[in-house]
Amino acid sequence: QVQLVESGGGLVQIGGSLKLSCAASGSFFSINAMGWYRQAPGKQRELVATITRSYMTNYADAVKGRFTISRDNAKNMVYLQMNSLKPEDTAVYYCKAVSSSNREYWGQGTQVTVSS
Repeated sequence: QVQLVESGGGLVQIGGSLKLSCAASGSFFSINAMGWYRQAPGKQRELVATITRSYMTNYADAVKGRFTISRDNAKNMVYLQMNSLKPEDTAVYYCKAVSSSNREYWGQGTQVTVSS
């Protein structure tokens, strides 16, 4: 079983920055892909960014050039640096991990609110 705990969310002004962190713990051999997803009120959960164990990244078009995903394999951590935040970035952000046995795990989510 894998537990994911996100942190770093909060309230930020338009144009500001936040860094989200996600720590994976529990009983597992290794984590393969990790990623961040978000869900705004009334909308479906959507992909924000993913990163493989070999550090290959993928971003949603809406965040390219503003967000950066990174990970620390030794610590089983994944991060999301968010810059130039916009009101449309307001959402609950979820961390996802895929284990070496291809099981998916989700964190409980952290709220990001961008306001003027």
